[in-house]
Amino acid sequence: METRGERGGGLRAAVERHSAAPVVFLHRLPRWVLLVTVFLLLVVGMVGTGWVAAAGLLVLAAALGWFAYLNWPALDGSGRILRVVALAVLVGFALGRGIGRF
Repeated sequence: METRGERGGGLRAAVERHSAAPVVFLHRLPRWVLLVTVFLLLVVGMVGTGWVAAAGLLVLAAALGWFAYLNWPALDGSGRILRVVALAVLVGFALGRGIGRF
C-alpha cells in the first residue's frame, strides 16, 4: 500500500516527472528573463484588449497554477489560500478582459 509521501504512479508523480525538464530549464535562465516575461504578460493583459489580453493573463495563470500544484505539498494553509486566491483573481480578470467587462 502506498502512503501519501511515497512516489508512485499517480497524477502528482506524473506531473512532477514531466515538469522536471522545464523546471530545470527555467532555473538555468537568467532571473531577469523570467521577470521580463511575467511583466510583459501582465502588460499585455492589462493594456491589450479582448482575447489578446485574456490570453496573456491566462498564460500567466497557467504558469502560476503549475507552480502552485508543484509546491502544494510544501505549503502551509495560508500559502495555499494565497495561491488559490491569486489564481482565481487572475482567471477572473482574464475572463473579464475576454468578454470586454474590464
